Amino acid sequence: MPLKHRLLGRRRFLSGAAWLSTSPTLLAAAGLEKTAASPPKREDNVYSRLGVPTYINALGTVTRLGGTLMPPEVLRAMDEAGQHFVPMADLHEKVGERLARLIGVEAATVTSGAAGAITQGTAACVTRGDPDKMARLPDTTGMPNQVIIQKSHREAYEAQIKLVGTRLVEVETIDQVEAAINPGTAMLFFINTFNPKGRIDRRTWVAMGKKHGVPTFNDAAADVPPKGRLSEYVRMGFDLVAFSGGKGLLGPQSSGLLLGRSDLVMAARRCGSPWGGIGRGMKVGKEEMIGLLAAVERYLKIDHQAEKRLLRSRVDTIAAALASIPGVLAEPFVPEIANHVPHLSLEWDYQRIPITTSQASARLKQGDPPIEVGGHHWMRPNRQSPDNMQGLTVSVWMLRPGEDRIVAERLKSLLAS
Repeated sequence: MPLKHRLLGRRRFLSGAAWLSTSPTLLAAAGLEKTAASPPKREDNVYSRLGVPTYINALGTVTRLGGTLMPPEVLRAMDEAGQHFVPMADLHEKVGERLARLIGVEAATVTSGAAGAITQGTAACVTRGDPDKMARLPDTTGMPNQVIIQKSHREAYEAQIKLVGTRLVEVETIDQVEAAINPGTAMLFFINTFNPKGRIDRRTWVAMGKKHGVPTFNDAAADVPPKGRLSEYVRMGFDLVAFSGGKGLLGPQSSGLLLGRSDLVMAARRCGSPWGGIGRGMKVGKEEMIGLLAAVERYLKIDHQAEKRLLRSRVDTIAAALASIPGVLAEPFVPEIANHVPHLSLEWDYQRIPITTSQASARLKQGDPPIEVGGHHWMRPNRQSPDNMQGLTVSVWMLRPGEDRIVAERLKSLLAS
């Protein structure tokens, strides 16, 4: 089947795709069988009793919708962790040791999301583990406090760097990096999803850091799966790498992973709770630590190829339901870096189907149940379309069994009308 196609009649496939989207065998192979139960009625849950609507998440592992849904084994581990008191410093150490062995890296620690990992990792690079310097943050007087970043990598998360008392130095070329590095340089910061945008790629960024003895940090928050990504960037040479615990790992949303060089990971850990200092407010509970450990253990065991087949079947279910609508184009795709799982891109000619991207998105959110989808070329930043084309992106990763058919029918009703 060609990757990009005009939606043709595929009714013969529809029944098979619908079956596959809830197949117990395929769900089991993907490690998702225990999440396959029908969701509770939307009018009777803890959120509806508070007056907060619950959504069908066809957008992905985004923070504003709650990240992900945790598998039963993660929830069980968190429940068990909540029944006991433990010395938190010891727990941080033992969980970090276990995670490092599982992933195959020198050191690991649990943080309050990838954002917390950025702040604590920056603090480690500024102080290099000196307790007196840690206690002074965000006063960085006399410390290396400049963080070099590519212009194309500037985005909202740099606030987590500035919390430490650092100053960002913007560069675009290798020569500019060479000119910018000096004794006051604490870190070279890299946003993994922006690798295609910048003029300096990952390996060159790492090489620049090694050449000048400056730690390199890679924010790879959403870049799992595939499984090997957890260790790939550390093996590439990055001194610190951050992942979100509440995205592809299906762990607690408030958790994150900081991996890499032992001295820097240890220093980062001690810049957080329970030790105090700049990261005291970025507290990670015992439940989140144990929950993320359980999530990583599960993630490393499941069949990710089976999961991809399951997700592709959901994409095909939605595509087949739209096959009879003239003017609609569909393209199954997998994002190049982050959220590396099957998605569906939908496009239509506004002259034939006079509804804009924003109007379509709004109508889906106003329906019952509300559905959240991605915008035109969501997760495809380099994609271009003619001005007359409108579109949506459907992520099927966070759909619960059966919700692919609900999304398909809602999209069909919207675009056919």
